[in-house]
Amino acid sequence: MRQAEAYERFRALHDRPGLFVMPNAWDGASAALMAHEGFEALGSSSLAIAFALGRRDGRHAIDRDMAIANATLLGDVSGLPVNGDLEDGFGPDPEDCAATVEAAIAGGLAGLGIEDTTADPDHPIHDFDIAVARVRRAAEAARGRILLTGRTDNYLQGRPDLDDTIRRLVAFAEAGADVLYAPGVPDMASISAIVRAVAPMPVNIVVGPGATLAELEAAGVKRVSLGGALYRRAMASLVDAAALLRNGDIAGAARGIPSAQIDALLPPERPA
Repeated sequence: MRQAEAYERFRALHDRPGLFVMPNAWDGASAALMAHEGFEALGSSSLAIAFALGRRDGRHAIDRDMAIANATLLGDVSGLPVNGDLEDGFGPDPEDCAATVEAAIAGGLAGLGIEDTTADPDHPIHDFDIAVARVRRAAEAARGRILLTGRTDNYLQGRPDLDDTIRRLVAFAEAGADVLYAPGVPDMASISAIVRAVAPMPVNIVVGPGATLAELEAAGVKRVSLGGALYRRAMASLVDAAALLRNGDIAGAARGIPSAQIDALLPPERPA
């Protein structure tokens, strides 16, 4: 699928009425399985990429090329539009964010997110003005070519300040972001406040704080992603299997999806 087509398909999901779910895959098999289950778009997961390589998430342990190559793979295998979890745009400067946008377009992605994180545990969130400038520069590069999500990680970084979160999201919208996102928001009242503050712009919520999809849709949420949740669910199954194996239940530990079932969902090999 051409990048321009992926972008148009992805944008259409945000323009139509109602909520849609965008699960986050991490490899070719997970992307193929999610496409087979009928989802219309996928996200990548910085957490899953980092953990799969034995690295910590959010510490610049994964570079731009690696993150985009993974998201490109998800799209190639699934045939779906893919939103890249591209962290802070791989650098502190607004021009770093613009470079990430250009690389995401070249990689065939339909969308990407730019966070206000710094990868510095001592100062985890960019100051307001630079955070907005980074989103503004990314939006200038993205406009009309790829869907840009402006994201603040206040809640994930120990800053549970709803007023500042809303202030940042409103500023990101004014700077040109197409979608707004604040992972870790703790309750439906806060979600509803965010949706009202940035309306009519679409809002992404990750998983949901104990809420159902119907409740999130009623609150005006447009897109629900899962971040690293599906990867962690897969790892939980691995731990369960390891416990069975440790206790001598080889058959139980080996129980899983047949290889042929996954193989049948993968695209045919390309000639060398």
